Amino acid sequence: MTYINLVLIGFMGSGKSSVAKSLYQKTKKLILDSDKIITNNENLSIPEIFSSKGEDYFRKCEKDFCYFVSKNIQNCIIATGGGMPLFCDVKIMGKVFFLHLDFDNILSRLSKKEIQKRPLFENKNQALELYLKRLETYKSNADIIINANQSLEKISQDILESL
Repeated sequence: MTYINLVLIGFMGSGKSSVAKSLYQKTKKLILDSDKIITNNENLSIPEIFSSKGEDYFRKCEKDFCYFVSKNIQNCIIATGGGMPLFCDVKIMGKVFFLHLDFDNILSRLSKKEIQKRPLFENKNQALELYLKRLETYKSNADIIINANQSLEKISQDILESL
C-alpha cells in the first residue's frame, strides 16, 4: 500500500493550516507546515528571512523542503506557503489539493491581527493583483481543486472522499 501525502496549496489566508488541522482530526496524519518548519530552522520570521537573507534564499529553503518531503516523507499532511507552487514542483510531494477561495472570502476570514502579520494585505489592490496572477498556477499544479468557500468540515470531507 502506498501512503501518499496530502499537499495543500492556495493563496495566503485560504485556510491551508486550518484545513490541515481538520484533516489531522480525521486521519491522525502528521502535519508538516512548510512556513513553520523554515522559520523554525532559520530562527527567523518570514519577513525577517526576506529582509536579512533575501527572497531567493527563502525560495531555496522552500525547494529544499519540497525535495526533502518527496524523498523522505509519506502519509502526512503538507501545508505549503502561498508562493511555493510558483517556485517548486509541489506535485513531487504527493497528491495536491488547491483550496480555491474567492478573494473577498479570504479578506473576510482574516482578523486585523492576521492582516498585520501579512503586510501584503495592507494594500488590498496589490493583494488582489497577486491573487489573480497566482490563480492559474494554483490550478495547474492541483490534482484536485477544492471549493474552500464552505465549512472546514465539508472541505476536509471533500478531500478525503477524493482519495
